[in-house]
Amino acid sequence: LTVLNAGRRYLKAEDLSGKVFVTSGLGGMSGAQAKAAVIAGCVGIIAEVDEAALLKRHKQGWLMEISNNLDHCIARLRDARKNKIALSLGYHGNVVNLWERLVYELDTTGELLVDLGSDQTSCHNPFSGGYYPVQLGFEEAKQLLSANPGKFRTLVQESLRRHVAAINRLADKGMFFWDYGNAFLLEAQRAGADVEKKGGNKTEFRYPSYVQHIMG
Repeated sequence: LTVLNAGRRYLKAEDLSGKVFVTSGLGGMSGAQAKAAVIAGCVGIIAEVDEAALLKRHKQGWLMEISNNLDHCIARLRDARKNKIALSLGYHGNVVNLWERLVYELDTTGELLVDLGSDQTSCHNPFSGGYYPVQLGFEEAKQLLSANPGKFRTLVQESLRRHVAAINRLADKGMFFWDYGNAFLLEAQRAGADVEKKGGNKTEFRYPSYVQHIMG
């Protein structure tokens, strides 16, 4: 319902075939995103750093494909988008790398390859394993979290700034991003990312919330 309503409200589209939804998280509640994309008929690319979560969703049939190669992900995205094939593709990697690759594609080809975007990392708990920084691999990040939580926190905040910068670039070209109630925008704001609504007060964000603006 969230994905369908986001399409209806922000893309003015009842039919999401050929539209691309990019997000992250395949753990608890976020695991439903892959299935939602296919039910809605769009192309869903969902990033997840934890391979165990990816394999679980794939085994359940909620995730159609898995890849750790961004070139392959972009090629599959282009094909499914062109042919209007419903697809749920799990990218085993950090979502920041995925967003930045989409910016690269925009800059080099002029193509905006994503229509809808969100995030379901556990950003309500960003410094204790709910969000993994793009600068490190999953296992390396877990080791740093245990050995030096202060350094881990710094890297998470750097990663959040990069994360938002890529989203902002794509949103400026017409991609519609929303907050999934996971404190992503709040923590990004605390990290110094550019998420405040222009002309709004300090508690207003430039992107809508799924509760107030989409489901409401």
